Amino acid sequence: MFLELRNITKRFGSVVAVSDVSLDVAKGSFVCFVGPSGCGKTTLLRMIAGLEEPSAGQLLLDGVDLLAVPARKRNFGVVFQSYSLFPNMTASENVAYGLECRKWKRDKIAVEVERMLAMVQLGDQARKLPHQLSGGQQQRVALARALAPEPTVLLLDEPLSALDAKVREELRVEIKNLQSKLGITTIMVTHDQDEAMEMADRIVLLNAGVVQQIGTAVDLYREPANRFVAEFIGRMNILRLGNGASPALGRYRPAQLADGKACLIGVRPEHIEPVVGNADGEVIVGDVVRSVFLGNITRIDLRVDGQTLQVELSGGASEQVLGPRLSVKIPPEAIHFLGETET
Repeated sequence: MFLELRNITKRFGSVVAVSDVSLDVAKGSFVCFVGPSGCGKTTLLRMIAGLEEPSAGQLLLDGVDLLAVPARKRNFGVVFQSYSLFPNMTASENVAYGLECRKWKRDKIAVEVERMLAMVQLGDQARKLPHQLSGGQQQRVALARALAPEPTVLLLDEPLSALDAKVREELRVEIKNLQSKLGITTIMVTHDQDEAMEMADRIVLLNAGVVQQIGTAVDLYREPANRFVAEFIGRMNILRLGNGASPALGRYRPAQLADGKACLIGVRPEHIEPVVGNADGEVIVGDVVRSVFLGNITRIDLRVDGQTLQVELSGGASEQVLGPRLSVKIPPEAIHFLGETET
């Protein structure tokens, strides 16, 4: 494996920021560390970059121990959220800076700077200072600067979070296309699940310093490992069943659940099907407490036995069935068992 993390742990005093993380990163792949604020994703990235030293564990690149290699010698490109451009240097001078530090020849630097600025669509902005560029343009310069020295690994620390929504969406596509074109191994930190799902070949979802699940976007969405994953990736109804919790939903109680026990199940809102016409024994009827039209879908909050069931219907379907009450059914294959619970 190209980049290997083995039981990486980071403690700050009594606080464990990252706990026993093991991960293999294939060469040329795009991996996202995702999770809520304070989950340890940036600390993990900083340890890979060499900006933080692990308290325990191993970090290997092509079998070589990286912990013995200082950050400046790892040949890793890093792009931060804050751009970190030199304010008194033009776009081209910012991109050239890392190459000058590596003692590249002047004519080679000029060619590479021109190539990189063209690649990030800023060839006509080369002479501008950072304050003369938009936020998106500044981040493109930062990306070009990180890529110019031909790094072994590209590390992105929430590079899009300071940008507005439209620019963020545009840069997602540009960064992913650029990464694919160059074939550079890339690790990105983000708190935005949509960003991770759109860009990453593999997602590493963390919470409180612990890896909750590693897999593709499809893996995490369709087969969440636990309740945290189910709720963080996409929308998920979490419902309590058994032990008298919900008579209307009781038919979905797992057969293996012991008497007197309750459990949690998860159901994606878009997998709940409206029922039109005569109801049968498989139908759940609830009170519509909220309905929000969102263009392509209508999001409905349905109250059933004291629990809220969120349903997402296409615009046409919602017009046919929407009223003060709504009948729905849940396909058995759409149910995720999320474990037993005592209460």
